[in-house]
Amino acid sequence: MHEVPEDPQLQDLVPFVAGDKVFAVFADQVDGTAEAKVPVPLPNTPPAILGVICVRGRMLTVIDPIALLTGETFGWPASLPSVIALRSDEQLALAAQSCRDTITIAASDIQPATQTNDDGFESATLGITVHGGEEITVLRTDNLFAAAVRRRERRRRRL
Repeated sequence: MHEVPEDPQLQDLVPFVAGDKVFAVFADQVDGTAEAKVPVPLPNTPPAILGVICVRGRMLTVIDPIALLTGETFGWPASLPSVIALRSDEQLALAAQSCRDTITIAASDIQPATQTNDDGFESATLGITVHGGEEITVLRTDNLFAAAVRRRERRRRRL
């Protein structure tokens, strides 16, 4: 399990809703949000990778956090208003139904996730925090793409 930093300094998180869950990424890893355009599907990709989308001249791979962490397919409903564009080497975006105002928490409030499995949950999840009575899964943006690919490879080996 990845260790959560013990640094008590305050951190800014950008929470967003996908399916019935709330996720967050660190504000300094977010490049912005964009109105929804249906991603162009990619052949032979894991279910968590919805496809590619062009946002402000950047070609981004859109990840579905629900499919990545739980195996359930959140998909890309027609009413989906936004994607969360990330700053990362993989040029990623996250599928979101809504993006909320930035919140500030102490890094020490992010607790390791108790749920683990063999499908990438640990590598894609920094931990869990609670804000306003709501449980928020904090994602490790640097591991999202690799976790999606590993999940598919593990499934393939089991079959």
